[in-house]
Amino acid sequence: MHTGNRIIGIASAVASSATFGLAPFFTLGLLAAGLSPFEVLSYRWGIAALFLIAAGLATGRSFRLSGRDFGVVACLGLLRAATSFCLVTAYANIASGAASTIHFMYPLAVAAAMMLFFRERRSLGTLAAIAVSIAGAALLSAGGSGTGAGDPALGTAAACMSVLTYGGYMVGVKNTRAARIDSTALTCYVMGFGALLFLAGGWLTGGVRFIDDPHTWLYVLGLALPATAVSNITLVWAIKRIGPTLTSFFGALEPLTAVAIGIRVFGEPFTLSGAVGIVLILGAVSLVLLRRDDSDHDREAPPPAG
Repeated sequence: MHTGNRIIGIASAVASSATFGLAPFFTLGLLAAGLSPFEVLSYRWGIAALFLIAAGLATGRSFRLSGRDFGVVACLGLLRAATSFCLVTAYANIASGAASTIHFMYPLAVAAAMMLFFRERRSLGTLAAIAVSIAGAALLSAGGSGTGAGDPALGTAAACMSVLTYGGYMVGVKNTRAARIDSTALTCYVMGFGALLFLAGGWLTGGVRFIDDPHTWLYVLGLALPATAVSNITLVWAIKRIGPTLTSFFGALEPLTAVAIGIRVFGEPFTLSGAVGIVLILGAVSLVLLRRDDSDHDREAPPPAG
């Protein structure tokens, strides 16, 4: 791998995780304003898709897809949409920092999938790390992670489900035909597909209202642009250049950002058992990623498409 590509990939991974960590702040603000989860996600993904269409057209990107490409993109869009819906459900039921920390177990899902389906070297250490991270999630769930107005069991289950869907998305971006699609076009199609799903869900559950409050629009734009458009396009850049495993390692900034915002802005609880749970999850994931050698996979990867 060229040094320049690696530096760009690492910088993109850091930017993606840091900006995605802002999502709970904007999401909770919109939920507090009375928007339903489907309304929040419809605005989030719809505006982000429109922004990327404009950016793609301005830079001369091609949005052409073959029939086989469209099927892959639709599957990736479904996985990414499911991740967002699970996380909104988690934010509404448990502390946003706890939800984001549980979600950070997705690198273990990536590692497990690469071992099971792509013949990467099996590791007892990875299996042990998965067990440790599950224990950490249990401590977070039992250690005052609730928001006081929700179902902690539902929130924890939703956060855990987001681990599987997001891990599947990251593996799919790297190991399917999506790896050769322009990054801007791929992200735009994924978001557009998700927006259609959320709009349909909104219409079936009471409709999607037009927002006429300027303050609420600031939350919408904050969620749609830095926390969605920027985080997703930089995520794809990172995966294509340094692989899903190394990209996942830099995702540690995401839960740390969310925990800090949750405590500082929303007054979310931070108990000893919750702190131990966070340490177990971050430690288990980091140790596995540090032990894995990504160089072999980088050499086999196709050149980045955008």
